This record gives sequence, C-alpha cells and structure tokens, in this order.
Amino acid sequence: MIGTAVLVAVVTLAVALAAALLLRRLPTLRLQLVGLAVLAVVLPLGAVLVSGAAMFESGHDVTALSAIVAGAAGVLVAAFALVRWVEDPIRRLRRASTALAAGDLTARAPERGPEELADLAAAFNGMAGHIEQLFDARRELVAWASHDLRTPLAAMQAMLEAIEDGLVPPERYLPELREQTRLMGRLVDDLFELARIDSGALTLEIRDAQLAGLVEGCLRGFEAEAAARNVTLDADISAATPDVRCAPDSVSRVLYNLVTNALRHTPSDGAVAVRVAGDGAEVVVAVEDSGAGFPPEAEQRAFDRFWRGDRARTRGQAGAGLGLAIARGLVEAQGGRIWAENRPGGGARVSFTLPAASR
Repeated sequence: MIGTAVLVAVVTLAVALAAALLLRRLPTLRLQLVGLAVLAVVLPLGAVLVSGAAMFESGHDVTALSAIVAGAAGVLVAAFALVRWVEDPIRRLRRASTALAAGDLTARAPERGPEELADLAAAFNGMAGHIEQLFDARRELVAWASHDLRTPLAAMQAMLEAIEDGLVPPERYLPELREQTRLMGRLVDDLFELARIDSGALTLEIRDAQLAGLVEGCLRGFEAEAAARNVTLDADISAATPDVRCAPDSVSRVLYNLVTNALRHTPSDGAVAVRVAGDGAEVVVAVEDSGAGFPPEAEQRAFDRFWRGDRARTRGQAGAGLGLAIARGLVEAQGGRIWAENRPGGGARVSFTLPAASR
C-alpha cells in the first residue's frame, strides 16, 4: 500500500511538471489561469481516484469519494469565478491602452480589482495624463511659435514692400529690420535649446565654479539697459558661499534669462537684485524685482513654454515667454531645482539651487 502511494505521488508530480510546461505555451493569460485552475482540481482528484481504486472497499469509502468529487467541482467553479475577476481589470486596461494608442488621449483605465492590477491601472493613468500634457504643450508650443514668428515676419514684409515701392528710403527701416531679425534669431535659438533639453541631447561640462564672478559678469551686461530705465541693479553674495558644481555657461544663461525677465517687469525707479547664499549641500540663487509680482497661477505655469503672466503688461516687449522654461531645463540638468514666488514686501522672486562643490 505504501508502494502504491509513493507511485501515485511520483506520477502526480511528473504530470504536474509536464502540465506546467504546457500551460506556459497557451496564448492568453485567461487560458493559462483556467488551465491552472483545472489542473489544481483535476490532478489531486485523479490521484484520489487512482488511490481509491486500489484501497476503497466499502460503501462508506464510495460516499467519501463522492464528497471529494463534489468538493472538487465546487473548487473548480470558484476557480473559474476568480479567473474572471482577475481578467476583467486586465481587459479594461487593454481597452484603455488600445484607445490611447489610437489617439484618444483621454482614455483611462478603472483603478479596480486586485491591488497589483489597481496599481498597474494607476500607473497607466499617470502615464496617459503625462502624455496628454505633453501633446497639449506641443500644440501650444506650435501655436505660440507660429504667432511669435508671424508678427516680426509681417512687420518685415510691410517694411520691405514700402522700400520696394519707393515710399521710404532703405536706411530708414534698416535698424528696425535688423531688430526684427535679431528677435527672430533669438526665438529660433530658444526653440532649438528647448528641443535639445526635451530630447536629452543637452551636454554640459560640469565643474567647480564660483558664483560671484558669474553673477557680477551677468549684471555688468545689463548696466546700460538698467541705467536707461532708471532701475537699480544689486548683487548680494554671502562671503561664506561655497563653490558650486555646475556648467558655468549654462548658469550664465539662466541668470541672463531671469534678470531679463525681472527687468522687463520692473517699473522705472525700481530695483532688481541677485542674492546668493549657501544652504547646506546646496547654494540658493534668487533673482528679485520690485514689480507687481506674479499672478495667482504663476506657481503652476510660470515655467510653461510661451506663458506670460500678464499679456497686456508684456505686449510690445521683447521675449517669447521661453526664458523661464529654458532656465528650468538648464537648472534641472545640473541637478538643481527652480521655483517662482512673490516676495512678502512686494515684487517677484525666482530662485534656483545648484549642488555645492565638495570641500
């Protein structure tokens, strides 16, 4: 009898291994789960039947065998129900992913079912939301780029037609044509810089550098414009500020963009200041102005491409609304953070961090 039990156990194990290999070849998860459920019920039941044929001798044994069969049938039904319960969220997730692939950016999967599948649906929905935001940003980028290129092109075309018709001498419009060309060139350069940042093709040469020289050099470049607008420029750099790990050229570009933005929104007799201070493993650089400050939605949108806080206030001024977006990309590429806020005493402040150099 012991020999029979051992033989049944060995045969059952061999059949289970062979069945597991066959289940892996089934084309769908549904078939694999159903096959596993059937195997989990049929294999033990078969072992009991084989053993019963050799050992059962009474009607009571037949009754016990019938109860086992009935229990196995109940387990099989429960297994089929479980398979359907697991399969439903997978089917819904597949429908949502198919809709997203077909271009429906609003497609989302219900976050129901077993914990693992609910987490998978939540991750899918997060990915879909991010993709939708990227497509919205791309559409907005194309729309604003077209608008900001069309304006100087229209002005240049009108001036050239006036010159061709002999209405004005060429030298009258040459300075304005040169300025419009410069604005278009800057916009194209900014778009190219954003494309490099978004594609991950931006390469930076990171090294130790002192921020004092970068800040002072940047402010010197704005002295003439600030004097013409009667705006005070100031630099406040803590003597204990450590060197930073950065790409100096990129930091200069960030400072240029932030100071340009601050000057643009600072009224006459106002002030713009760059403050630098160490904060543990980071160095914080803040560009402050005495203007009207950011509107309420600025914390969420200040670094969006082509976003301007006040269209009326910036109308007619240079700038396509890409400066802060480029600044964010460059700062984050150097391992820093950047944010915008209003100063308690009035005006706006844009701050960013850079990793402090190891001493």
